Amino acid sequence: MLSLTGTVAILLWMVMVIAAAVLCRRLRPNQRELSRKIVHIGTGAVVPLAWFFHIPFVVALPVAAVITVLTTMNHQWRFIPAVEDVDRNSYGTIAYGITITTLLLLFWPTRADAVSAGVLVMALGDGLAGLIGRNVDSPKWVLFGQTKSTVGTMTMAIVSSLVLIGLAGWSGADLSLPAALGMVAMATGLEQLSWGGLDNLSVPLSVGVLWSQLVV
Repeated sequence: MLSLTGTVAILLWMVMVIAAAVLCRRLRPNQRELSRKIVHIGTGAVVPLAWFFHIPFVVALPVAAVITVLTTMNHQWRFIPAVEDVDRNSYGTIAYGITITTLLLLFWPTRADAVSAGVLVMALGDGLAGLIGRNVDSPKWVLFGQTKSTVGTMTMAIVSSLVLIGLAGWSGADLSLPAALGMVAMATGLEQLSWGGLDNLSVPLSVGVLWSQLVV
């Protein structure tokens, strides 16, 4: 019964996230990246919700796989432009779905904390880094055709740190300082290599695997 309630709650949450992105696109049509980041950040809450509601593996994995397929179709045909229509070539949303599906396959539900760590660092850290880095003036550089900034990189590091500390406190995990610093450094470094949305794959997978090995 709890898993059914959780599944409904998660579906309602995603409907609200998509609706918010579509509304944002209509109200601010010139800020195409903003609506996409709403989906990027909002999707991150799905894994903690699934953990809270004890969604079983047999439900979580197929749902994640189906969403990944739908995301791929939307990338190709733009059924919901607010999710994909940005001013650069990116497969980030597809990579995001593949990553969540892979983390579920590897760790759910015995290490739901590792799945949450990887997804939340990507959703909040990278999502806010992209938003703040674009809107706050600071020194910038270009790596593999992607513009990065001092403020954006600092945001990634700070938010990732807060996510990991907060997750450890909430779950009761024993997160050591070296482990936290190592994961933050890894996530921040990999976020620099974001050509084509590659960081949506490399960052959460790396953080999730490291968390599973270093945190008990």
